[in-house]
Amino acid sequence: MGNPYWIKAHDTGFPDVELALREPDGLLAVGGDLTPQRLIEAYRNGIFPWYSADQPVLWWSPDPRTVLLPENFKISRSLHKLLRQNKYRVTFDTCFTDVMQACAAPRKDDAGTWITPEMVAAYSALHHLGHAHSVEVWHGDELVGGLYGVALGSMFFAESMFSRRSNTSKVALAHLVACLRKWNYALIDCQMHTAHLASLGAEELPRREFIRLLQHWRDIPPAANAWQMP
Repeated sequence: MGNPYWIKAHDTGFPDVELALREPDGLLAVGGDLTPQRLIEAYRNGIFPWYSADQPVLWWSPDPRTVLLPENFKISRSLHKLLRQNKYRVTFDTCFTDVMQACAAPRKDDAGTWITPEMVAAYSALHHLGHAHSVEVWHGDELVGGLYGVALGSMFFAESMFSRRSNTSKVALAHLVACLRKWNYALIDCQMHTAHLASLGAEELPRREFIRLLQHWRDIPPAANAWQMP
């Protein structure tokens, strides 16, 4: 047990992730803002914001860390069949804020959301700077699924996904993983373990191992055509 670090107005960095609490797992710091500079500094050091509307900004670096190697992505028979049908069109970065707002919409099993209007504005600013990206799944002109995240170097930090039709978030992820492999991305950060992520091939790494990989790949650029539609 212990207390997280409180970020002061003049602070530009974060404490070492090894100082994160064990309970709640990974809570490292409290406060600060969501400027692009602070968000980029956070992701470069294996830290991400996650909090509710009635809380100050909470910064996390859990141990272990859930990651997905693009080459380990598992496509189920049903998803493979759905992809072969080509019933959906997939795009990148055509409506980033719409994707975030769709991810923030209430779910059947949870009426709340951590994707506050402040978060939407902050990550949309990151998107305009070229550091955050969205994947959109379309049925005709209807947005039916997608996901968004942050890209630094050859790392992609997945944030959230949504489906308005069955398995359309998985369609978005499958297309993204295929492109990340072509673009020489090394690792997808999934942050926290869930059974759903594990079924897709995600695994847990000790935080120190994750940080080691992050420090290696965060400054290595991907392929020149990354995030460009063919």
